[in-house]
Amino acid sequence: MVIAVELKNLSKQYKNVDALVDLSLDIRQGEIFGIIGPNGAGKSTTLKIVTTLLTATSGSAKIFGVDVSDKDAVRRLISYLPEEAGAYKQLTGREYLEFMAGLLDTSEGETPQEIVDRGISLAGLGQRIDDRTKEYSKGMRRKLLIARALMNRPKLAVLDEPASGLDVKHAFYVRGIIKDYVRNMGITVLLSSHNMLEVEYLCDRVCLLDEGRLLDLGTPGELTSKYSAHNLEEVFVKATGSMQTPEGGV
Repeated sequence: MVIAVELKNLSKQYKNVDALVDLSLDIRQGEIFGIIGPNGAGKSTTLKIVTTLLTATSGSAKIFGVDVSDKDAVRRLISYLPEEAGAYKQLTGREYLEFMAGLLDTSEGETPQEIVDRGISLAGLGQRIDDRTKEYSKGMRRKLLIARALMNRPKLAVLDEPASGLDVKHAFYVRGIIKDYVRNMGITVLLSSHNMLEVEYLCDRVCLLDEGRLLDLGTPGELTSKYSAHNLEEVFVKATGSMQTPEGGV
């Protein structure tokens, strides 16, 4: 079993605030792994450390065996989609994908045009791919950005709130891309979301964070069974209600 992401005793402090406290977990290659929790739980902090945008106060993080302190090496392995990412408004969708493909390392043998063609297919925008992105709805922009994050088949895709704020139609499409395309291409995905039902649908395994601490970890089925819950929302309520996990928990 290849470990895609390895976090050991990861902590992050901002002045007197503990954003993360001794977080340790492994994410397996080819897995869709979800981090869930409320605002301030440490989700985005974890993603930013993994993507080399933040430096941990203590502990370690490795991506396919490469320490995140080696930023250039890690960035060749990953793609990152922040929650509030945007596209250049004056570019068309096609031009945006062409521009982003031109920034990528194509040492694996693919041409930028092959990567762009895959991105266009993933975005599913039809003829609107040649409209300026400023004319896109939020859902259309998010589809384009998801396509950008996956089009070069990164070893690890890190997605922060991938379907946040989307209507049912666009959210369904984005989730379908993540679940089906990622499976077919063998990409590993680390995502965070407030939407615990979305995570339950997408993810192979899930970890629950609250106030920077790991409460529990397992498959959605394992967690719902362990807490005698109907879904992950109920799991989270029960896990945070007493800050104690059932016997044998993490």
